[in-house]
This record gives sequence, structure tokens and C-alpha cells, in this order.
Amino acid sequence: MAHPRAHGATPQEHPFAQYVRILGKGPNLSRPLTMDEARAAMTMIMKGEVEQAQLGAFLCLLRVKTELPEEAAGLALAIKDSIQLPADAPKVDVDWASYAGKSRQLPHYLLAALTLAQHGISVFMHGAENHTAGRVYSSEALASLGVPAATSAEQACAQLRAHNFAYMTLENLSPRLHQVMGLRQLLGLRSPIHTVARMVNPFGAAFTINGVTHPPYMPVHQEGSRLMGERFAAVFKGDGGEVERRPEKDCTVAFLADGQPGTEEWPALIAGTRDKEDGLELPRLKALWTGEDKDEVAAAAIAGTIAIVLRYSGRAASVAEAEGAAQAMWRDRIKTRIPGAV
Repeated sequence: MAHPRAHGATPQEHPFAQYVRILGKGPNLSRPLTMDEARAAMTMIMKGEVEQAQLGAFLCLLRVKTELPEEAAGLALAIKDSIQLPADAPKVDVDWASYAGKSRQLPHYLLAALTLAQHGISVFMHGAENHTAGRVYSSEALASLGVPAATSAEQACAQLRAHNFAYMTLENLSPRLHQVMGLRQLLGLRSPIHTVARMVNPFGAAFTINGVTHPPYMPVHQEGSRLMGERFAAVFKGDGGEVERRPEKDCTVAFLADGQPGTEEWPALIAGTRDKEDGLELPRLKALWTGEDKDEVAAAAIAGTIAIVLRYSGRAASVAEAEGAAQAMWRDRIKTRIPGAV
């Protein structure tokens, strides 16, 4: 949208220019945005009140310096403000970010989320898809299980009430944010919004969980979530950047427990290493659920992921208790029924 000015008048600075200037005045004069500034800037972006050149500059400047927790929190709160949910939206237990896609292993995290849903723990999952070639994303994998993605907030609410699970792509959850993230192909850079979108927690779930590809982003998620007012949250280096435990690796989890930050170490669940799967055959997901495929390594990834949710959502008092309860949940699933399958 062009910024109007009278003919012959002194050019008037665009209201968004101040935020670009704060970030871009050079090594001695630039500084990070405060949380309030980040929220105000993102509010303008979500309302379409910025020029495309300004938006590109803003995103690139944030990306070059790496977003701080205060900036991430402000941006995420503005996005959350812009998302319209039905007045009677159901209470959600777990907000689950799915923004990476999988390339080396099947998306076992979906079976973890569906197991939690079948045991009465409601999960709202949201994600961005098709940004990187050669990856399998949640919509396609869920479709192989017969579980449709929601295309509106109303449909997501209905699915949550009926099945304790719903998944929405960013394209449907927030078309404007999807458009902003699409600038990655134009700019050639991963957008900081890719980090921030994971933190939004649209339904205000009691517990939020994120997987990251790069561990240095864990403190951004942890402290950013705390600044947003989240009380229970967890973030760890997940398989492929998704919320999925890598059973062959030790795992460090950064968490919030009643608003207080901490970290906890989880030992590896299996010995040895895992090779990249030759082909990500999605029908295997259903075979794992029904028990036809008895892959013990996949089962360890699924139960290990469930355990992290149980531990940091306040449903288990220790790592050992969480792991035992998770294994029981996976073992006791109803193999003939997948939550939300049609």
C-alpha cells in the first residue's frame, strides 16, 4: 500500500520505517527491537500496512542478526492477536508445532500425537509445508492414515471436540502469515517468521512443544515463550527439526515448569545409529499403528516423544515415570481406531 503525501510537500516517512531503521542503522547505532516494538511492527505486517521492500528489509535484518527472545515473543503475540477463532473454541491441552517436514525417517511424531489424543489429551498441531523439496509434511502423512487436515478454524474446533486432534496448515490458519513466509523463495533466506510461527499457540493450549534443527534456537523458544506468558513448554532438537525424539541420541530438553525455565537430560533409548530410510513409505505409518509393522526403533521414537509431552505438561514427575507411562500408552492404543480417521 503506497504511503500518501501531498503533491510538492516534504516526503513523509512511512510509519514502518522506524522499525527498519532500529535494526539497520549499522554496527554502532542499530539495536534489537523491544518486545513492544516487535509486536507493533508485526501488527502492521499482519494488517498489510507495510511496503514489500520494507518487509523484505525487515526480515533480512532480523535474520542476519538472529532474532532475540524479546523480538520473537513480540512477533508471535502480534500473530496470535491476528488469528480469529470461534468464540466457543474448545480447551486444548497441547499445542504442537510441525514446521520442518521429514526427509530421513517417517513422521513418527504423528503417531505420538494421535496416541495422546486417543488417551484423552487434546492436541492442536499447526505447520508450514512444501518449503523444502524432498520432505514429507504432516498433511500428506495424515492423509495416509485417513485423517484429514482442517481447512478452517471451525473445522479444527469440530475435530478437536470429536477426536482430541486437529491439524491445520499455516495457509489456512493464517493466510497472511503464510504469504509472509513465502518470501523465503524470493529472498533466498529462511525467514525468522519460520521460528516465530512455531511459538504462536493459537488456541492458548496449556502446554506448547517445539522441535528445532539447531540447538542455539532452544533458548529463543524457551525465553520467548516465557515472555509471552506461557507456563508449561518444552523444546528440544528433534528428528529433522520436528517434535520427534531421536531414540539413538541423548536429548537435552529446555522447558518451562509453571513459568520457571530449566533444562533436563534424557538418555538415549537404543544403542547404535539409524540409517536414512531408502524411501519414506507412508503406508508403513498405518502398519505401525495396527501392529502389523513391529519396528522397535520406530516404537522407541514414538514412545520417547510421548514421554516428553507427559513430562513437561505436568503429567509425570520424572523422566523414568514419563517413559514408563508413554510406553504403556503406545502399547495400549486401540489399534483398530485412529483418532480422526474417516
